[in-house]
Amino acid sequence: MRKLTTVCCCLTLLIFAGCSHSSRPSNKILLWHWMTDCHDTFLKLAQQYKQETGVEVTVRLFAPSDSYSQMIIAAAQANVLPDIYGILNTKSIVADFIKAGLVTDLTDDMEANGSAWANSLFDKALADKRFEAGNIYGVKTGIYGVPIDVTNEQMVYNKKLLAKAGINTPPGTYEEFIKDAQALKRVGITPFVSGWGELWLIDCFASNYAFNIMGEKKIFATFRGEVKYTDPDWIKVFGIFADLHEKDILIDGIVTKGNKYAEQDFALERAAFAFNGSWCVNVYHDMNPNLDYGVIPTPPISRAYPMKIWGGAGSSLVVNAGSPNKDKAVAFLKWLTGKQQQLLFAKETNNLPSNKEALKEALTVVSPVLAKFSNGMDQSTHPTIWPVNEAPLVAEAFDKGIQAIIIGEKTPQQVAGDVQKIKDHQMAQGKQ
Repeated sequence: MRKLTTVCCCLTLLIFAGCSHSSRPSNKILLWHWMTDCHDTFLKLAQQYKQETGVEVTVRLFAPSDSYSQMIIAAAQANVLPDIYGILNTKSIVADFIKAGLVTDLTDDMEANGSAWANSLFDKALADKRFEAGNIYGVKTGIYGVPIDVTNEQMVYNKKLLAKAGINTPPGTYEEFIKDAQALKRVGITPFVSGWGELWLIDCFASNYAFNIMGEKKIFATFRGEVKYTDPDWIKVFGIFADLHEKDILIDGIVTKGNKYAEQDFALERAAFAFNGSWCVNVYHDMNPNLDYGVIPTPPISRAYPMKIWGGAGSSLVVNAGSPNKDKAVAFLKWLTGKQQQLLFAKETNNLPSNKEALKEALTVVSPVLAKFSNGMDQSTHPTIWPVNEAPLVAEAFDKGIQAIIIGEKTPQQVAGDVQKIKDHQMAQGKQ
């Protein structure tokens, strides 16, 4: 299936190559994106921009996101990238694009006029495509992307289902969550669903608890090989999943469930709690407009450290450094992230805007649940802004090991040992 997708993308690129922008500047900009829920709004804003400036912005949607990512890599290799596009891969891949001269350094534009543009946007969203001095990727210090919206991952709960179990307020701690889950089970309600067939979503949930149990310094020390995964704190993280399995709190088949199917389960009231991102507000509304639900941070299990949650830039766009229309592309993105455009974006897509002033006003008109999600931005973090990340093979073993715990195949101690063996092997090869 993956090979077929790649072939289709390459065939598409051959078609695009014949109609890609010329080597001379023009009054037209080409933008590629993957955001199906935002496409109509992008088209509306592009039309407005043409009326205001005379610059024509052609917006093309390619989905799903994994196919889009493959296409962008192929387009880079074929030298047919558009003026504006997004890079959905890891920060190391983003770094490769930058070092290959395919991404414009926007630092001067962001810092012009007393850093007016940069200061208008959430700093944690800008960090998605910012490279600090001395970064491990060898990229020149700078800002290389523009965040269009912000997002974070938290827990949502069905108010009606909780009421059926006699639960009046959502849990504030992990202990209360377990107690509520057991009450739900007694009345025949599945407590929890999430798309844990997708490894990134397991990784997100696990890292939230890792931050809460041991703090960021110890996590990053583990990534550098200074702390072992057999450490008692990591055993506690793995133990959470064993606890959820042993108490039968998770929906059947959770480790094979894609997130879109998990979203259907929650929207159709097949589970009382779900772990998902702020984009779910749009998704749930389309699936069940009458769904009555709320949002809470992932219930903390420890008081030792704050409960960090994954969040930051939801989507970011970059400017092709080889585009003859680079200046026009930068100007459009600056306009697109202006307050009024971002406010329209929020109203029409139910996404949290990256413009700070727009968000303040948007919270009075968007879904109350989305407004609650916005409160989590203060405690947000993300691998794209961490000083160090785990080696991909180790991260994969970590996430698949958790899946093995969930289905009862392995204990936390066994998974910790397995992950550490792979970590030791990677370290011996000079890969952290």
